[in-house]
Amino acid sequence: MEGECVEGDCINGQGTLTFPEGGKYVGGFRNGVPHGKGTLTLPDGFKYEGQLKDGKCHGQGSATLPSGDNYVGSLENDEYHGHGTLTDANGTKYVGHFKNNKRHGKGGMTLIDGTKIVGRWNKSENIGKGVIAFPDGRKYEGQLKDDRPHGQGIMTCPDKKKYV
Repeated sequence: MEGECVEGDCINGQGTLTFPEGGKYVGGFRNGVPHGKGTLTLPDGFKYEGQLKDGKCHGQGSATLPSGDNYVGSLENDEYHGHGTLTDANGTKYVGHFKNNKRHGKGGMTLIDGTKIVGRWNKSENIGKGVIAFPDGRKYEGQLKDDRPHGQGIMTCPDKKKYV
């Protein structure tokens, strides 16, 4: 990150760095690079608060993206990685594991209509068995694909009738 140190020690301490295109970083530095706890704000609306390592978002933090998406959790080399919560601009919320910015591993997602999905993801796609609870009271347990029932499963209706 190239910019001008306007306050403090931007080499090996705490300081404030401003960027020519706008935006700033306030926080820790090591060897002239953002490192430790800090806040990065960019003119496009991106904001990150949390841990940095060698100039990259790394560790626990929260990020607000220009799209309006919000992420809180573990990051590695500027990517969602580990356990976190991603709420997109339209209100869909995923809580679970991430790998390389994708839903990956166990997690649960709540869609804007109230549908709840619990299962496993691989590169942000459902894989294997899971559970979907629909707002109308129906519940599906079985194979999932693209956040929908797919393949073998059992649909239980509010009246307790089951369909295979």
